Amino acid sequence: MRRAVYPGAFDPPTNGHLDVIERGSRIFDELIVAVADNPQKKPLFTRKERMALLRGLVGHLRHVRVDTFDGLAVDFVRKRGSNTILRGIRTISDFEFEFSMALTNRKLAPEIETVFVMTHEDYSFISSRLIKEVVSLGANASALVPPSVIRALERSGVGRAAPAARKRSRRRRWRAAPQGRHAPRRST
Repeated sequence: MRRAVYPGAFDPPTNGHLDVIERGSRIFDELIVAVADNPQKKPLFTRKERMALLRGLVGHLRHVRVDTFDGLAVDFVRKRGSNTILRGIRTISDFEFEFSMALTNRKLAPEIETVFVMTHEDYSFISSRLIKEVVSLGANASALVPPSVIRALERSGVGRAAPAARKRSRRRRWRAAPQGRHAPRRST
């Protein structure tokens, strides 16, 4: 049986992640989507919330399951009886990072291979960081993430605070407008 592990933070899961998962499920007999925390980042969603989101999103894929791990991905891959890590590549900068990670993993675990899948061009610009940023500024991200992720982002409060903050900011700008020649005239 060809089993692969697709590790990542998935905070939040995006359409790009789902593209890699669906394509990986066609390549491998079993795909384990492994949710981890990135120690360099503060996650928006708990690991449990991310796992629940992913389970809801991949439930229709028979050979995909969602799991979690701490520590090194290569150790988790070994524990799950696999010898393959699946990674998605969006851009050249992704390749540089992923190539370096794959070489490090090869030094740590020479029996484990990394397989790269190019993300569909429709999703090549999407990142979890970008999603959180645009939603926090009040943008509609429904073309970038599934509806369940949009609802989770709204429940988290990420998208709700931005419009109110913009209104307050506009009022402040109006009050602080210069009172010179080009300032709006006030009626008396």
